[in-house]
Amino acid sequence: MGTETRIQKWGNSQGVRFPKHLLDEVGLDVGDSVLIEVGENGITVCPVRRRVRKHRISDLVARMPSEYRPEEEDWGPPEGKEVW
Repeated sequence: MGTETRIQKWGNSQGVRFPKHLLDEVGLDVGDSVLIEVGENGITVCPVRRRVRKHRISDLVARMPSEYRPEEEDWGPPEGKEVW
């Protein structure tokens, strides 16, 4: 069963407020991205699921060129209350 709400005006835009229990049901929260599409049966709003990449340090190090040699960078004299 659906939840009825109204389209409301906010400044020059219009919007729909989603009750928290609906957002919880689909795993959405304030600030999340959604995809809005117009289809044959009306408007659909779907979560945008970004693929989170997980890196392992060993894989990243293995991709470093064999000729790479780290060098010390001179960032200049301390500023503020840094301790060197």
